[in-house]
Formats: sequence, C-alpha cells, structure tokens
Amino acid sequence: MKKDSSLVFVYGTLRRHETNFHFLKNAERVAAQCWTYGQLFNTGEGYPAMIESMTERVYGELYRVTPNELKALDQLEDYYGEGCHNLYDRIRQTVYTDRGKVEAFVYVWAQDNNSLKEHIVSGDWKCYRLFGKHEHLFFTYGSVINSERLKEDDVEHLFQSVNGRGLLHGYSLSFTQQSFDGGMDDIVEIGGCVEGNVYLLSREAVDYLRDREEVKQGMYRPTFVDLEMDGQIVPDVLTFVVVKKEV
Repeated sequence: MKKDSSLVFVYGTLRRHETNFHFLKNAERVAAQCWTYGQLFNTGEGYPAMIESMTERVYGELYRVTPNELKALDQLEDYYGEGCHNLYDRIRQTVYTDRGKVEAFVYVWAQDNNSLKEHIVSGDWKCYRLFGKHEHLFFTYGSVINSERLKEDDVEHLFQSVNGRGLLHGYSLSFTQQSFDGGMDDIVEIGGCVEGNVYLLSREAVDYLRDREEVKQGMYRPTFVDLEMDGQIVPDVLTFVVVKKEV
C-alpha cells in the first residue's frame, strides 16, 4: 500500500479506456466492478455527474491514488476545497465491491441540478456511451447463452458469429440464487480466471439481451471487461453480471 494513499471511486471519463484515464494510468485499480449510492446524469458536455441519492446505484471503478494524483484529480474536477465555488465536491462515501465495502472519495455535482441533462437510469456511464455502437464483442460464460432459449425466442440466427475463446483475469465463476437462462452463473471479482466464448453481436442481438426479463427486473446488468484473446488484451468487451451477489 502506498504511503498516504487515498481510495477514489470514479464513474465517468476517469474510468479505464475513457478520455481522462491518463490521470490514473499509474494508480492501482482496486476494483473494476463496484458501485455506490447516487444518481447519474449526462451534463451534455461529454462527461457525467453524480448527485447524492440513496435510491439508485452508480457503477464505476475504485483506485488507490497518491497525494499528487489526488491533487491532479481535484484540478480536473474543479474542486478547490470545502465551501468553495466548486464544479464538483469531493466527499467520502461507502463503495461496494465484490470483496466487501470500503470508504472512498467520490466527486459529486456541486452546481444546480437543473443544469443537468439526461438521467442515466442504468447508473453506468460506460454502458450509456458504448451502447451506441453498431456491434459489440460479447463474453459469455457458463450458461449465460442458452441455445434452447435462443430457439424459443427465434433469435438463434443473431448468435452465430463466434470470434473465439476469451480469458477474464481477476474473476472467478460463482453460482447464485438468481438465473439468466435457468442456470445460476455469475462472475465475481475476487481473483482467478474465467474462460468463455466471445461472440460478435449486432445491435439487434445486444438489444435482445438487454430486453430480457432478467435484466429488466434488475437481476442482471451489462458491464464491460478486458479480455485476453490469443495472447492480446481486448478492451471493453460486453458481458452480464448479477446485481445482487447472493452466493
């Protein structure tokens, strides 16, 4: 652990592969899958803003930063200190990871909430931004894709393009009380490695997955992960994980 380090939860352009990630390129990523209570909005300026709330979740990543890295983040977020005219305030809040909960800094909107644009209901800026693409690589593990279910829904033709096998490092396959296709599969970020198939999906296929009852009812949520394929790291591959980790 770095001396005088701080934990920071990031949910927008500071996330890996996003436009401001270079501020955290040397920081330790403690968790890629984590969340905190809040509401997420599009500012209309190319970045999101979180406001405090106990009714919704905001998803993001958790980093351990040095004092100099924290100072750089403060400058980026136009945070000048408590009681100042800040664009974002920096507060401490509980962040939930697959290993447990921690206290971390979070940057929350400090201006008039009426200036915010679209409410991002999913609470995930990366999903909000990337779902505009025409096609996605999709990582499936266990029984997440069930051929019988695809036949019943007459969408089997949308899932024919298999790009190969992928390795998801840092995760383990788990079994929960909730199911995606009659199975009980989930991945949790507790170390290990999960292997699965990688599909190339059209927007129609992705929309089908997002519209299934398991997702609509909040049992599962989409997320993006980095996979190893043929010895290369492929960024931002779509997959689904259980929302409430009931092992």
